[in-house]
Amino acid sequence: MASPLPFPPRNSSFGPRAFRRLIGRLALAVSLAVTPVAAQAQQGMSLIRDTEIEAILKADSKPILEAAGINPDSIEILIIGSRELNAFAGPGRMGFFTGLILESENPNQLQGVIAHEVGHLAAGHSARSGDMQRVGLQPFLLTMGLGVLAAFAGAGDAAIALMSSANQFGTLAVLGYSREQESRADQAGLTILDRAGLSGRGLVEFFDNFRYQEVFQEARRYAYFRSHPLSSDRIDTLRRKAETLPDWEKVDSEEAMERHRIMQAKLQGFLNPQRAIVEYSETDTSYPARYARAIAYYQMKEPDRALRLIDALLTEQPENAYLWELKGQILFEFGRTREAEAPQRRSVELMPEAPLLRVNLGQTLIAMNDDAKLEEGVNELKRALTLENDNAVAWRLLAEGYDRRGEDGSARLATAEYNFHIGNRQQARVFAMRARDQLTRDTPEWRRATDIVLTSNPSREDLRELAQEGAIASGSVR
Repeated sequence: MASPLPFPPRNSSFGPRAFRRLIGRLALAVSLAVTPVAAQAQQGMSLIRDTEIEAILKADSKPILEAAGINPDSIEILIIGSRELNAFAGPGRMGFFTGLILESENPNQLQGVIAHEVGHLAAGHSARSGDMQRVGLQPFLLTMGLGVLAAFAGAGDAAIALMSSANQFGTLAVLGYSREQESRADQAGLTILDRAGLSGRGLVEFFDNFRYQEVFQEARRYAYFRSHPLSSDRIDTLRRKAETLPDWEKVDSEEAMERHRIMQAKLQGFLNPQRAIVEYSETDTSYPARYARAIAYYQMKEPDRALRLIDALLTEQPENAYLWELKGQILFEFGRTREAEAPQRRSVELMPEAPLLRVNLGQTLIAMNDDAKLEEGVNELKRALTLENDNAVAWRLLAEGYDRRGEDGSARLATAEYNFHIGNRQQARVFAMRARDQLTRDTPEWRRATDIVLTSNPSREDLRELAQEGAIASGSVR
């Protein structure tokens, strides 16, 4: 996991890695990935990016999406760090709260919830997305991951910009479903699970595990069960239907269970390190337990102890890109920048199509105060952006790299892109206008800066200036 730009450094719960495009068009609510503590302080939530966890969630979601006639590659996985149980499926997005992942006992339970949420879409309930827009939700996610966390310690201005949008999450709780809609989504979800060759047992078990929520007052319930009303009758009806389906007795494969255990161990290590040390005791020699302890020691500021555990794991799994990523992250965050290069480079070699790993490597190379490394770091960031163009952390780092090379126009354009992708349109417009003054007219970069201005609430003065330059038609300025 990696973390974003300008967030609190070592006293953070995670390292930095930026937030991603978020919720302007989301239909339901909420998702996962491990990020900074500042967001958690405001809303008890944080947006998380992690290549490994996203891959596991994609694997769990793929058969369900395919059974529902949805291309899995068209869906963006979002992860929200929160103790709440919640999930959402909306046009182009699907997300999970870390609380939901940690409370699910197996992949089938998580898949049951996914199928239920996709069932809402199949039943036409995603019209709520219009309501969501009307109540003022705005996209503000950076692309965040655990690997980049220490990089921008002290850059609090961007953190404030992000946090100012965090309160929008509270609005999600007011958007709820009726019991009738819940029943329809249950049935649609079971149909999807049946088509996918998956058991409906997990969905029944998950709801049954929280049957007690029915007797709680509204304010005491998990948000998921406030927006998705639960009842004993509904659970019993769901069970009777699920038991008639041919795959009711089907169980998760050991491979799927191991992925689930690894995902939970990683989250516990990052989010709840003290608890992870107890839950994954030294007597537990399984891979997930040692992984969790390594991450927990890292979070508890014991890097040498964490690195010893990671090195031992690497002797067993030398081709595991996520272990190399974690090792590089720890070394970088604790000031051992040159040592971080080799493991981060190895992680990229093993997973060349993972943009977050390239961002980590690019950050390290830029931090080395070496012209050759700087050039390579800029190129790594540009390659990451060809894979994930809205990665705000990569844009911020690229701005730093251009600035060090004395390329003022490119640095200002990259800063404009950074602000554009975190939702700070005012600053995006300001830096795009400055970039235009430094860039060669009519180049792709100059035109991109103009586009950012035009899509970032330009002032009348900006529009007049653009019109005078012929960048836009003068008749459009009034």
